[in-house]
Amino acid sequence: MSRRLRYIGSTSEDNNCPTLYEDMETGEVVVQGDAVTDPDEIAQLRNIKPGEGFVTVPRALLADFAPRDVEREPVLISFDEFENLFKTLQHTAYRLETRGRYRSDELTETYRRFAAGLDPEWDLDSPWCRSRREQSALGKRFERVRIMDNPPTLGQRYLLKNSERNGEVGEDIRYLWRADAERLGLPEEDAWLFDSRVIALLHFGADDDLTHVELITDPVRVARACQERDAAWHFAVPHREFGAQVPSDM
Repeated sequence: MSRRLRYIGSTSEDNNCPTLYEDMETGEVVVQGDAVTDPDEIAQLRNIKPGEGFVTVPRALLADFAPRDVEREPVLISFDEFENLFKTLQHTAYRLETRGRYRSDELTETYRRFAAGLDPEWDLDSPWCRSRREQSALGKRFERVRIMDNPPTLGQRYLLKNSERNGEVGEDIRYLWRADAERLGLPEEDAWLFDSRVIALLHFGADDDLTHVELITDPVRVARACQERDAAWHFAVPHREFGAQVPSDM
C-alpha cells in the first residue's frame, strides 16, 4: 500500500526540492533533495543496506521543519543501575525535589527523632555519606534545589534539617518557595540531571514511595532540563539562609 504523505516544508521558494514530508500513518519523515551519486562520497557512508539512497539538503531545512515531537518508549532502569550513576558521573549531579513528602524518609530513625522534636543524630559515617565524600573529593559537584510549600510540610522541614548533613559530605543545597518555582515555570517532578546529558526521572506511587526510575537522553528534554536548572539555581537560596526565613513550629 502506498504511503499517505503530508507536506511539511521546504527551503525552496518555488516549493521544489529540498522538501520534507511526513508519513501520516507512521510519522516517519521522507526527505527530498539532490541525490548523492559520487562513489567517493558514498564510500564514506556507513552500514549501507540494499535499496538505500542518499540526498543532500540544507541544514536550515532540518532546523526549521524537522518534527521535534517524538514519542519514545520509556527506558526504565533498576535501582542498582540508578545508584551506579552517582559513581560513573563525570562532573555534576543536580536534583530538583518538588514533593511534600517522601515515604522513604518517614521510615528512618532520624525522621522519627526529628518528628518527636529531638536531634536526628545523623550518621556521617554511613555508606551513603562515605560515598558522597569520596565522589566530592574527586571534584564532582552534587547540587539540589528543593521546593518548599508555605507553610512547609513536616517532611519538608525534615529535609531542611537534613541539608546540614548533606552539606557536611559535599552537597550544595538551595531552596525555593513553591510560588517562586511556579513563577519560573519549573516542572512539578523529581529528577536527577547527570553531567548535563542524561535525566533520571523519579516516579512515585500513591503512598509517595519511589516506584521506578526512567532514563531520558532525548537532547530536547535534556536541554530543557539544563535551562530549568540554571533558572532554579540562580533564584534559589542557600539552605542556611533560607532556613532563617522559615519559622519553627516544632
